[in-house]
Amino acid sequence: MNKILVDIPSKENKLIDSFGRKIDYLRVSVTDRCNFRCTYCMPENMKFLPKKDLLTFDEMDYLCSLFISRGITKIRLSGGEPLVRKGLIDFISNLSRFISSGDLKEITLTTNGSLLNKMSKQLYDSGVRRINVSLDTLMKDKFYQITRRDDLENVIKGLMTAKDNGLKIKINTVMIKNKNFDEINNIIGWAHKNDFDISLIETMPMGLTDQDRIDQYISLAEVEKEIKKKYSLEETNHKTAGPSFYKKTDKTNNLIGFITPLSNNFCANCNRIRLTSTGKLFMCLGQNDNIDFRSIIRTGNIMQLNSSIDKAMKIKPKAHDFNITKRNQRPSVSRHMSVTGG
Repeated sequence: MNKILVDIPSKENKLIDSFGRKIDYLRVSVTDRCNFRCTYCMPENMKFLPKKDLLTFDEMDYLCSLFISRGITKIRLSGGEPLVRKGLIDFISNLSRFISSGDLKEITLTTNGSLLNKMSKQLYDSGVRRINVSLDTLMKDKFYQITRRDDLENVIKGLMTAKDNGLKIKINTVMIKNKNFDEINNIIGWAHKNDFDISLIETMPMGLTDQDRIDQYISLAEVEKEIKKKYSLEETNHKTAGPSFYKKTDKTNNLIGFITPLSNNFCANCNRIRLTSTGKLFMCLGQNDNIDFRSIIRTGNIMQLNSSIDKAMKIKPKAHDFNITKRNQRPSVSRHMSVTGG
């Protein structure tokens, strides 16, 4: 892979949106493909994009370099399932030059864990130190019902391998009404026993699936009541790049994060933008405004890139409009979560 160098400009070029929010976090979806079919994310017969439509890793490197030059200090790679895309490790290794230079604080990754047994050491060696692993249940039958795959044992094995290889792990658990609510305290206990932090997430109405989201959604306020039956929760000042607010239990020093896009949105402090695998920059996960950077690169209009980033800051919306209030409701946005990543 060719290294594309971008000069780091002065602080006057840092990213500030029209609401005064500093944007320093870029989430990059490296592929829309996934080897699972989670029911809250996509239908069983999901149609994925032709590979020719995806940004090459050279193009992704160029765009990431440009965003770093404008003040991005944290990058999270996601999908789809990012580890299914060939060449990812080389891409991360190359991008890690910005960690070495001090311009980038970290490169993190969100995965379903199915390939960690094979790839966690490569991830660590490439420069990744923290990963988020999506895991919604510890019960084999429920795992199959949620993911439509019989792969729980492999995911657990991969988590332990990743831990042994030095990766700091946080579990991401999407709360699904009548599915995993009754085992949430067991999941928290298991995560903390293994020295994993955990974030709980409200399901989001993105893209059509085979199920009605009103049958899946439960407010984390209700989940917290269930947690308090077993644990005392303490407020913390812990912050990460993402939208979680964290509490800790009285029994461990590990954290429980709460991501509440519906019941208590976190938009006032949003510091994020999202680049899809096809080069579209979405300024908000829950809105449709976007700028097509792939067409700019492929038509050779490189000089438009910085002005397009400036435009993105001007049109970044104040908040998303997620809601799940009635049966047979259309999703708030038509694209699936796998397009822009979580």
